[in-house]
Formats: sequence, structure tokens, C-alpha cells
Amino acid sequence: MPRATRAPARKDRKKKIFKVAKGYFGGRKNLWRVAKDAVEKGWEHAYRHRKRKKGDFRALWITRINAAARLHDLSYSRFICGLKRAGVELDRKALADLAVRDPAAFKDLTDRAKEGLAKLG
Repeated sequence: MPRATRAPARKDRKKKIFKVAKGYFGGRKNLWRVAKDAVEKGWEHAYRHRKRKKGDFRALWITRINAAARLHDLSYSRFICGLKRAGVELDRKALADLAVRDPAAFKDLTDRAKEGLAKLG
């Protein structure tokens, strides 16, 4: 019976890791153990940051909305509260896009928010 080796599978596994590690600096691209550790750590970061990205974008949208609302003498929280009272149901992504690309439409929204706050008393 011929001797079986695991060389082909091992070579394929290493080839896959080295392909991912291409472009890394120093031994991280061509030393097996270092490259494997670097690639696995990179995959961990990628997995974690795919989740974090959602919160990062939400924070960016809120910052943009706040900056645009303050140009019309409203804070972010009062602007959002006024929109809710006025019955405007736009998400933060859409509001931030309007703030950046269409200031006139955003001004209309701030006016609606002020009306909604005036109803509040």
C-alpha cells in the first residue's frame, strides 16, 4: 500500500494564507507562522469592525444633522423631537444626506421641526 502524505492539502492551506498575506510587511508575508497569525488577527478585526461600522455611520449622520440643525438655531435633540411631533418619519441617514446635499430641503425640515416644538408648548 502506498504511503499517503498530507502534502497537497497542507500546500493548499498555506497557499491560501500566503495569498491573503500578500502585501504585508516583513515576515508577515512569507513566514508561515507569522503570516498565519497576522491573517487570523486581520480576520478578527474585520469581523469586529463590520459590526462597529454601523455605529460609526450612525454617529457620523448624527454629527452632520447636528451641525446643519445648529445653522438654523436648533440643537440635534430638539430638531429630532420637533420632527417626531410634526409627524416626519425620516431616518438619520436620509436626514444627513439632505443636510449635506440639499440645504433648502433641510431648512424646510427645520421649520417643520420648529412648528412641532411650538405645538409642544
